[in-house]
Amino acid sequence: MSYKQKYLEQALIPGIFKNEFSGSVAWQCPSNIALIKYWGKQPNQIPMNASLSMTLEKAVTKTEIAYNYSESREKINIDYYFHGQRKKVFEKRLLDYFKDLTEYFPFLDKLELFIRSDNSFPHSTGIASSASAFGAIALCLTEIEYHLKGESVGTAEFYNKASFIARLGSGSASRSIFGGLVEWGRHESVKGSTDETAIQVSKIIHPYFKNFQDFILILDKGKKDISSADGHNLMNSNPYASTRFQQAHSNLNELIHAIQRGNMEKFINIVEAEAMNLHAMMMTSSPGYMLMKPGTVEVIEKIKRFRTKSEMPVCYTLDAGANVHFLGPQSCKPVMVDFVENELKSCCFDGDYIQDRMGNGPEKIKDE
Repeated sequence: MSYKQKYLEQALIPGIFKNEFSGSVAWQCPSNIALIKYWGKQPNQIPMNASLSMTLEKAVTKTEIAYNYSESREKINIDYYFHGQRKKVFEKRLLDYFKDLTEYFPFLDKLELFIRSDNSFPHSTGIASSASAFGAIALCLTEIEYHLKGESVGTAEFYNKASFIARLGSGSASRSIFGGLVEWGRHESVKGSTDETAIQVSKIIHPYFKNFQDFILILDKGKKDISSADGHNLMNSNPYASTRFQQAHSNLNELIHAIQRGNMEKFINIVEAEAMNLHAMMMTSSPGYMLMKPGTVEVIEKIKRFRTKSEMPVCYTLDAGANVHFLGPQSCKPVMVDFVENELKSCCFDGDYIQDRMGNGPEKIKDE
């Protein structure tokens, strides 16, 4: 039975609703950085290729949802605030998302929701803000359902369902529900992998890759010229798409073997190639577009020269934006800090960067 069939059947269980109820829930959900990129999808947020990401620790979205349920309410009502400012454009996107979720959460169309979110990092700049945003919302909604059913929050099944629900809002959000290294998409190298939810693979990694460091270099805080959703759609007509999907499939298999064996040289080669291939797909779309900026290329070249000179096993990757992720093992952290402060900080917008690392996943925010 697929996860979709399972959750549809669960939604039909009667007797879980009261005539009136209210409450609030809050979660902190991290962003993630993809090492094997997902770019291109089928309907219902199904990926054209499997992906692998590292969940972050400090780049997070905090979301609180206060809700009121009334059997007499005829449609869902949403007030959404981001950093204290009401965002009606995102409210519309959420309304469409919630309407699609009513088949899994039949109580949604009877709710009045007040949603308050804050990010610890710039949004819409290619640091997977939609992943952390939809991840936090999915966790809140799943907790509401679990409370109604009298079931315990935080079980493996709870996180599986939250990943499924998050995916329907943003594909990469499915990965943010878990900590460490996370895979999403059916792939023969990962037992239990599926297109419907993500799966944690941290238990099979070499100790060398634990507590991995990620310095997020903020080179551009402006909104991207093209959204990720539009970029995914352009893959439908990209002449190199099928080759790219096969390449990602093969790269994921090789990267997992490198992570299991502690092969940093192969890890570096694959991760950097994936970053370049992602942006090559953007440039070869029709119309073609470029999200890298001059500063992106400058920082990449500096990192490559630093690696050669220092013989440190560090590398870079990019998400769908101009900002650069500078990666390396924990043993390299002191040297990486010096390099960022002395060489890369001056390239950043207002000298801003986020010193991050591999994180343990979402956290429930307890009532104050």
